[in-house]
Amino acid sequence: MSGRAIVVMAYDGVRLLDVTAPLEVFTTAAGQGGAYTVTLCSPAGLDVRTSAGTRLRVDAAAHEVRGAHTLVVPGSPDLPRRPWPEGLLEAVDALAGRSERVASVCTGAFVLAGAGLLEGRRATTHWRHAALLARAFPGTRVEPDAIYVRDGRVLTSAGVSAGLDLSLALVEEDEGSDLAREVARDLVVFLQRPGGQSQFSVAARTPRPPHDVLRPVLDAVAADPAGDHSAPAMAARAGMSTRHLSRLFRERLDSTPAAHVESVRLEAARALLEAGESVAGAAERSGLGSGESLRRVFWRHLGLTPSAYRDRFRTARRGPRPAEPPARERAPR
Repeated sequence: MSGRAIVVMAYDGVRLLDVTAPLEVFTTAAGQGGAYTVTLCSPAGLDVRTSAGTRLRVDAAAHEVRGAHTLVVPGSPDLPRRPWPEGLLEAVDALAGRSERVASVCTGAFVLAGAGLLEGRRATTHWRHAALLARAFPGTRVEPDAIYVRDGRVLTSAGVSAGLDLSLALVEEDEGSDLAREVARDLVVFLQRPGGQSQFSVAARTPRPPHDVLRPVLDAVAADPAGDHSAPAMAARAGMSTRHLSRLFRERLDSTPAAHVESVRLEAARALLEAGESVAGAAERSGLGSGESLRRVFWRHLGLTPSAYRDRFRTARRGPRPAEPPARERAPR
């Protein structure tokens, strides 16, 4: 195999998109000059039937693969609760030992964990199965809300479409952002969602409270993050005291009004920075106020500065980058 050999493991019951998303990304990258070869294998070299019923013809048996650079293990709806497909765990274990990188898509993380590759590592998987992964493999630090997680040479990603984000991130790491951007344009997808980005927006992961008076409050925050969402203003909007509002937030959402508003504003600021907005502009438009306030919030929640986040994940590439203040950005003390 020449270049970086990408090996995707298929098996009976595998989810079709978990297989095809990495295949499409890496073969498209190869077609545009990337140094990749792509092999689809199965434990015994037999063709497989996916969970959708589609048959996939594989290129090789796992033991025939030599010199793998990156092993990708897709997921299956059956993996979390049913026995492993015959020979899968042994094939992954053997191939992982010969690979520079190992990655999983969706519930493929269960196979990596079963092979001991996630012991003592951070990992993620589909949100629906994250708690089960944590219980089944207590030595793995599961991050249930991330798009993808990297810990050393091992990468894990969330459900289904997150395989695109993970694969594009690897292309960018290997070949640079220009090629990754061209692949994303060819596939008509975003360059990539940040690995630490939530699998859901704040609104999507906030339960709809049965207490009707909270619903207009939450809707108002989501619709206008930069609006006046102080505790008194929110309480007045709901027609109750600030103390009662705080009690309902604790009971219904396991949060506080201030923490919820900050989460929504952080999400808005991230979207603005990804679109190319300046740090000062993102702070003002998201409702977080000053650039210094934005830096403190970013550092507390994400462990990096807004400028570093924007430079890493900015998807708006046309035109000059918005001007920043001349002062050097520092991590908040």
